Amino acid sequence: MEEARQSSDVAEHTARLLDGLRAFGANYTEFTGRFAAWLGLHSTDATALVEILYAEDQGAPLSPTRLSERLSLTSGATTNLLNRLERLGHIVRTREHADRRVVTLRSSSLIEEPAREFFGPFGERLEALVAQYPPEQLEQFENFLADLRAAMTGLLAEQAPPPR
Repeated sequence: MEEARQSSDVAEHTARLLDGLRAFGANYTEFTGRFAAWLGLHSTDATALVEILYAEDQGAPLSPTRLSERLSLTSGATTNLLNRLERLGHIVRTREHADRRVVTLRSSSLIEEPAREFFGPFGERLEALVAQYPPEQLEQFENFLADLRAAMTGLLAEQAPPPR
């Protein structure tokens, strides 16, 4: 009986966690969509710009290939998208690697201030929220998210994508 109750508890926690992650994902998608509308961009272009900005903030700027993987786009579609963002002055492509064939995607100085203006309030709210939790609990949550991501990455690696 105890085992059945524990199994039920795990199932309930799993359902609530997935519901919360799904809801956050939907909100994040809507937020990115609003960023797109605010800049007058297609949602995919804005998503790409957010990926480029985030990677740059993390000190690991993207290559066009890595961006296409993150967005699940073909290399041709990614090239067209990058051409649009470059034409609008939102990004620049640089060759800063020792291997000059490697292209690095960087945000332009023209997009930095608008991005800070748009995403700043969310960053402030997130920091205030994080400040409410003890470091040990945050570390547990970070570990959970890392394990969840590893589980999903492993599953994706095992399953071949469907033919197009």
